[in-house]
Amino acid sequence: MKLKKLLKAIPFKQFKGSKEIEITGICANSKLVSPGNLFIARKGRVEDGSHYIPEAIAAGAAAILTDILDPSLKDVAQIIHPDVASLEGLIAAHYYQFPSNEMLMVGVTGTNGKTTTTFLIKHLLDQLQGPCGLIGTIEYIIGQHRYQATRTTPDVTSNHKMLREMVLQGCRSAVMEVTSHALDQGRVRNINYDITIFTNLTLDHLDYHQTMENYCAAKNRLFRSLDPKQKKNAIASTKWAIVNIDSPWHAKIVEGCPARILTYAIAAPADLMAKKIELTPDGTRFEVVYQNQAYLCKIPLVGRFNVYNSLAAIAVGLTRGASMETILDILSRAPSVPGRLQPVPNPRGLKIYVDFAHSDDALLNVLETLQELKKGRIITIFGCGGDRDLSKRPKMAQVAEEYSDIAIVTSDNPRSEDPQEIARQIVKGFRHPERHLVEVDRRAAIAKAIEMASPEDMILIAGKGHEAYQIFAHKTIEFDDAKVASQLCQSEATVKA
Repeated sequence: MKLKKLLKAIPFKQFKGSKEIEITGICANSKLVSPGNLFIARKGRVEDGSHYIPEAIAAGAAAILTDILDPSLKDVAQIIHPDVASLEGLIAAHYYQFPSNEMLMVGVTGTNGKTTTTFLIKHLLDQLQGPCGLIGTIEYIIGQHRYQATRTTPDVTSNHKMLREMVLQGCRSAVMEVTSHALDQGRVRNINYDITIFTNLTLDHLDYHQTMENYCAAKNRLFRSLDPKQKKNAIASTKWAIVNIDSPWHAKIVEGCPARILTYAIAAPADLMAKKIELTPDGTRFEVVYQNQAYLCKIPLVGRFNVYNSLAAIAVGLTRGASMETILDILSRAPSVPGRLQPVPNPRGLKIYVDFAHSDDALLNVLETLQELKKGRIITIFGCGGDRDLSKRPKMAQVAEEYSDIAIVTSDNPRSEDPQEIARQIVKGFRHPERHLVEVDRRAAIAKAIEMASPEDMILIAGKGHEAYQIFAHKTIEFDDAKVASQLCQSEATVKA
């Protein structure tokens, strides 16, 4: 695209250089700049992009968007605007020609349940209307291609680029996990959502948002962004907000939302409800009640929280005009989601589950599910991430103590913090010293749980889920909870044999 075409679509205060140059791409990371790119030198919370302009130019950047003109720069166009970050989404949308307008766009936000809900929606939309792309915590799925995710909701330029690639790959729809950080930082600007979903809101990310009210307000932006005037004809003639009204924050979440609202719940009266829930180690059965009719739903996912995730997916199908029978048939064949109450097959016949639960509420949800299925003891291995919300550390201990028979405190991703200090802060939440032990080496902690478990017991390895690494202050190591547990069971089986 010629730079002059891009400049017609964006406001700028000053310009220096040639408008005739060809722009080959948009990039806000100097290490990823390719020849001919427009480099966006925005200020972040930690880094100032203007410091990396020389690196971007050395890599071949043809144009720079920055806040201050630099007369010394030669052979590179400079676009000057006082608020660079506010322009990035607009530039990306214009450069990639507003790809979200060419697909059904679904955005899912909430503290817990986003990942499973997006996987269920992708599975459903794949069957209902053709290929559905996905952007989320575990991976990015673009047509037939899958990429390991680097963050749940990427930067705004990457989002528009991936959405354009989805269109080129034949995707008819896309579903995204949309975090509160992403909403606050403008990472989904100029994405035209048709359906937004609120799963729940519980204590998390207060290191960033400071208060639950701020956290809620960030998520509310997604629902305010639903503009009924931005219709897509046959793709989506109506905008929808799908909301879990069992959450006490549901009214605040949809404040100012101009779209139609479809509610779901287990406890509160809602448009879509789940009744007569039966949990088993192999899946879940429940009645879905909609418009005074009851339908039997069977899903191959374990846990009461997956009833909520399924209701959200069912609601999406209903907004697309699909029959309840068709929707439930498709969901009955839903795939498992990596790191979400993921069973670990092993030769010792132990019941081992890996889950991403890294907040007290998420841990509570998982442990309540296991309590309903338990025959022996529940042994819970968990830690808390470093450089994250400190307030949840003792709360996670309280949950683990109440709903487990034995809790083993270990390291999660310590990052720049001392793992021993994180463990000390967690332990403050325990009231019964005999019910827990500390082993900061995560592999050793998993080994201890396996050593003490019998086939009647259940082991929960919580906190990291699908992650295949562990982050320390000065290094990142390969570490996959499911693989480590499986390997330890193999070695234990060999020793016992």
